[in-house]
Amino acid sequence: MKSHATDYLTTLLTLLMLWLPAGAIADTCGSPATAISQVQGSQARSPLVGQQVTVEGVVTLDSRHRGGFRGFYLQQADGETDGDPTTSEGLFVYTNRKTGRVGHRVRVRGRIKEFHGLTELTDIRLLKDCGKATLPAPASVRLPWPGARAPEHLENMRVAVAAPLTVIDNYNLARYGELTLANAPQSIPTNIMPPGSEAVQLQERQQLHRLLLDDNHGVRYPEPPPWPTPALAANNTVRAGDTVSALDGVLDYRFGAWRLQPISRPHFHTDNHRPAAPERATGANLRVVTLNLENYFNGDGQGGGFPTPRGAKTPEQFEQQNRRLAATLTAPDPDIVAVAELENDGHDKDSAMAALARALGPDWRPVVSGDSSGNDVIQTGLFYRADRVEPLGQAHRLNAGPYRNLGRRPLAQAFRPRGLAASVRIIVPHLKSKACRGANGAERDQGDGQGCYNQRRTNAARALVQWADSLPDMPGLAGTLITGDLNSYAREEPLTVFRNAGYDSMVHRFHPCGSTSTGCPHATYRYKGRHGSLDYALASETLAARVIGAWSWPVNAGEPGALGYQGSVQVPEAFPWRSSDHNPVITDLAL
Repeated sequence: MKSHATDYLTTLLTLLMLWLPAGAIADTCGSPATAISQVQGSQARSPLVGQQVTVEGVVTLDSRHRGGFRGFYLQQADGETDGDPTTSEGLFVYTNRKTGRVGHRVRVRGRIKEFHGLTELTDIRLLKDCGKATLPAPASVRLPWPGARAPEHLENMRVAVAAPLTVIDNYNLARYGELTLANAPQSIPTNIMPPGSEAVQLQERQQLHRLLLDDNHGVRYPEPPPWPTPALAANNTVRAGDTVSALDGVLDYRFGAWRLQPISRPHFHTDNHRPAAPERATGANLRVVTLNLENYFNGDGQGGGFPTPRGAKTPEQFEQQNRRLAATLTAPDPDIVAVAELENDGHDKDSAMAALARALGPDWRPVVSGDSSGNDVIQTGLFYRADRVEPLGQAHRLNAGPYRNLGRRPLAQAFRPRGLAASVRIIVPHLKSKACRGANGAERDQGDGQGCYNQRRTNAARALVQWADSLPDMPGLAGTLITGDLNSYAREEPLTVFRNAGYDSMVHRFHPCGSTSTGCPHATYRYKGRHGSLDYALASETLAARVIGAWSWPVNAGEPGALGYQGSVQVPEAFPWRSSDHNPVITDLAL
C-alpha cells in the first residue's frame, strides 16, 4: 500500500515536470524515446532516414578508441524490445563524445543516416549517461543464415555464434585485421560445375553465408595483426581450414560485408595442420614438381636493380624469396621442376634462371631454348637434376597462333631418367590471367563464372594441343605431360579443350571432386575465400597409365600473405610455408 509520503512525492514530481521546458523532459533519462527497433524497421534501409530522434539503450561495444570507428554500439535493454524478430534492437552511434561506456545506459539524440548500408545515428545533439545497466543477452546465431537472407534483423546487435566457424580467407589479416569465416570451406564454383547460371548462383549463395571476424578498428596494416592469439608468427599461423569458436560480439555491416566486432577474444583451433610433402609413390622413377613462383625477379643479378618490376623490392626480400622457394621446391625431392612467373631476362650467369638453378643445388640445370621466350616480363621455365635425368633433343617454344605476338610462350623439353630407355615430354604453359585490365569484346567477363580473357585461354589451349602433336618424336617417348599455371578452373572451357584432346588432370584422377558442398580435396589457389585449381599436371592418354601418384601440396595458398616474402612477419631462413601464393603440383611417374 502506498504511503501518504509517496503520494506527495509523486504529485510534487508531476508538478515539477509540468513546469519544466519540453527540451528538459526529452533530456531526462527514462523519459519516452523512440524505440531502436522503430529506427531500424523491417527492411535494409531505416524508415526514419534524415529524421531527428531520441533513443535510449545500453552500450554494448565502444569503438571510440584510437583507430576505431568513431562511435559506439547501442542496444535496447532486454525488457524493452518490441518482440518482433524482423526488426533489429541495435544501432551504431557515430560520435567522438566520450560520455557513456560499455554496460551503461545512455540517452542519445541525433539524425538517422544510412552509411554504405549501416544504419547509424549521427550529428549527435545529446549524449547523456544514465548509469550502470545489464548488458543485453547475445542472440544465438548460426551459419548459413536462416532463410537464405542477410541478417538485417540483427544489425548492430550483440550475437554469439552457436558453433565453430571455418576460416576461408586470411588475405586481409595483416592489411585490415580481418578473417573471413563460413560454416564450411567454399569452392570456386567453376572448379566443381560447368560455367553458367548455376555456377553464378552458387557463388552468390556462398557470398551471402559469410561472416568477417573484424578487430573493431578501421586502420590499415595493424601491427601486430590481431589474430590469432597470441600474435601471428611463423609458427603461430591461422590457415584456411582452421576453425574459430567462442565468437561473441556485435554484428555490423561495413564495406559490403557482415562483420563480427568481438566483445571477447575468440578461440582459434589448428584443424588444418601443415602437412609434410607427399612421399614418392612406390615404384616411381621420375618426380615432377610444378610451381608458380609469384614473380621471381633477381634484379640485375649482382645485388642491384631493386625494386624489380613485379617481384622483390629489396635485395633482402629477394634473398628470402630465393631461399624459401628453394626449400619448397626441393622438399618433395623432385627430378624435374616446372615453373611460372620466372623473370624473362635471358639465361646468362646473372639471369633469374641461373639464380634459381643455383638455389636448387649444384646438381640442377636449367633448360635453355634457342627460341624466343616472348615479350612478357615473365616466362615459364624447366629445371632438372643432371645426376638423375638427361634432356633429349632440343627445347622448343611455341611461337605461332595465339603466341605469335604474345609473351609467356610455352616451353617443351623431352627427358629420360638416366639408365632407362623410356622418356617423357614436359610442356610448361602459363595462360593469360583472369584480371580484366584491357579486356574488351569477347574477352570481357561474360558473367558465367570464368572471368575475363577466357576466349584467349581457350584458344591458347587449342594451340597447345596442336603444338604437342606436332613436336618431333623422341626415342622411347611414353607420352606428354602438360604442367603449369593454366589460370582456369577444372570445369572451365580451356580444361574441356584439354580433356577432349585426351589430356586428363592427374590430381583430379587420384583425388576426385565430391559434391558442390564438399568440393575438391586438392587445390592450388585461393581467391576471395574460395579454393580451386589453377595449376595442373595433364597427362596424355599414353602417359596416364605411367602416372602412379599426383598431389597438390598445401604449403602456400592457405597461409596468410603476411608470412610471404613481402609480408610483415619475420620468418626463419629457408621457411617453406607461404613461399608463393600457389601450391605446387607433384606428379610421380613409373617410366
